[in-house]
Amino acid sequence: MAAPGRSGLRNWAEFAPAWLALTALAYLPLPWARWTAARVADALRLATPRWRRTALRNLELAYPESSTAWREQVMRGCYGNLGRVLLALARGPRLTSETIGDWIEYEGFEHYAAAIERGRGVLFLTAHLGNWELSVTAHALYGHPMRMLVRRLDNPLLDRLIERRRSIAGNRTIDKQQAAREALRALRANQAVGILADQNAAGDDGVFCNFFGIPARSTKSVALLAARTGAAIIPGFAFWNAQRGRYVLKFYAPVDVADSGDREADLVENVQRCQGAIEAAVREAPEQWLWIHRRFKSRPAGEEGLY
Repeated sequence: MAAPGRSGLRNWAEFAPAWLALTALAYLPLPWARWTAARVADALRLATPRWRRTALRNLELAYPESSTAWREQVMRGCYGNLGRVLLALARGPRLTSETIGDWIEYEGFEHYAAAIERGRGVLFLTAHLGNWELSVTAHALYGHPMRMLVRRLDNPLLDRLIERRRSIAGNRTIDKQQAAREALRALRANQAVGILADQNAAGDDGVFCNFFGIPARSTKSVALLAARTGAAIIPGFAFWNAQRGRYVLKFYAPVDVADSGDREADLVENVQRCQGAIEAAVREAPEQWLWIHRRFKSRPAGEEGLY
């Protein structure tokens, strides 16, 4: 059934090429699949001039001292990273606990292990950086399935296609519409809950804090859940490492949570600390972040738009 405002024909027109691309990438020999994924990324870059402009504007705002050539290079890297994400999404159902080490390895796992040992759950603070799809699949295949907060796609056919791949290794998604109740239940059972916290947060979920020195409306979800449960906030990102020829799922020390007794001030401060952790990770590999998203779309009252 088509979502409100969308025709079934449009849904199928979007679904068919996505299914074809994922199927081809899943069964091609891996060297050919990597080449094909890179070409798909190139085609996507050429077909999305608005996204390219958004990426270059974001880079201009975040790195005002950078050259035009550097921003162009990072923008191209962003699309190349999307190609690798697509490849991992396609190959995910065929990965096993025996083969996952060929794709990704841990760094800093002790931070996650220590947080689980505390017994209050783990908030896996992540972003559209590196390979966010592979990271949760790998973590599950290494024996640590988690819950993931997701926003359902407008196209129900694509949503089911992606959902199956995200859950194949034992992970379970949480629809953002029921996020609070299910996430609290998972954390109180000492489970991990993954949250992509790097996009513009509209409505009541957002609060302004600095991101690359620019006021950016950011999700309160991670900070609120940490305050309610005492769960540790562990930043984690799967970076592509060309020298190793694989990804590195890197966990960082837990975010130091403010607890001054002023709930509102602590909330804003903890959102800022989460965004600071994400910014620091993006600066490690800027070409692997999703610059095509209008991160600074929402503006404080009275401030002009940036796009």
